[in-house]
Amino acid sequence: MQTTLTDSVEEAARILNSGGIVAFPTETVYGLGAGISHPEAIRQLFRAKGRPMDNPLIVHLYSTQQLAAVAAEVNQAAKILIERFFPGPLTLVLKKNPAVPYSVTAGLDTVGVRCPQNPVAREFLRLCDSPVAAPSANLSGLPSSTNWEAVYEDLDGKIGCLLRGKPSAIGLESTIVDCSGAKPVLLRAGAITLEQLQAVVPEITANAATNEQEPPKSPGLKYPHYTPKASVVLWDGKEESRIENSSSAYIGLSSPPEGVAQLKVCLNLEEYGRELFRFFRQCDAEGISIIYCELPSSRGLGRAISDRLMRAAGIS
Repeated sequence: MQTTLTDSVEEAARILNSGGIVAFPTETVYGLGAGISHPEAIRQLFRAKGRPMDNPLIVHLYSTQQLAAVAAEVNQAAKILIERFFPGPLTLVLKKNPAVPYSVTAGLDTVGVRCPQNPVAREFLRLCDSPVAAPSANLSGLPSSTNWEAVYEDLDGKIGCLLRGKPSAIGLESTIVDCSGAKPVLLRAGAITLEQLQAVVPEITANAATNEQEPPKSPGLKYPHYTPKASVVLWDGKEESRIENSSSAYIGLSSPPEGVAQLKVCLNLEEYGRELFRFFRQCDAEGISIIYCELPSSRGLGRAISDRLMRAAGIS
């Protein structure tokens, strides 16, 4: 398969509407989309990523006017969150409309729904004939792609089209809140923090440990994610201050240990989140064997960064 590189949302939408799969920019990470009305494209999407079929996809909308096409029920908590945070980096898990294929939801009666804020994504989605099911545009397990070059590196020749855009402004996948039950639950941390969510819906709680025998209600809960080829070591600054390894790297907010070959000291949590996956991929390209990552506080955006780091390190 030849992958079309384009800057045209019209061309990308034509390819998707004809049954192709298309990578496109969003404010979180790049997405890999297939129209929910194209079952073969959905199957091809799973194959292109090497994604397990029991890992549900998130359905992307250009407008909340499309909600009724994918969600059978929108409760009061979901309505409040939609009013406050759509469009934006938030996914809500809702009871699905029967028209949404079970191949999208991994057999579940719930569906993850998101309305991106990125203007290129919204225009692309507006031109698509149906809502678009889209995981991150990378090979499963690897760090998510935050620029089109990373998408091309992973998926050239495996997808129909790559819609080029600017690097992702956030760099971490969307926050996911399950609104399908009696009380809303945060399933995956992201740029919209637990504190921001609780400010408008106080009853939201953080996800407790999940039963591995149960199918996950959202991406990022069951399988290894965000993992570079290099080993990820969580750094608290208390170890020896010098690392005797010429093939090591560091990313964090504090002063790095001495002796690392590559380093990225971030000014704040926003930069840390935006740069994390790009830095992982840069280290892999340069043959780095160990990446030391400062583990931030679990409050605010630090919760999302800590989640990605712990999963990359194989801890959760």
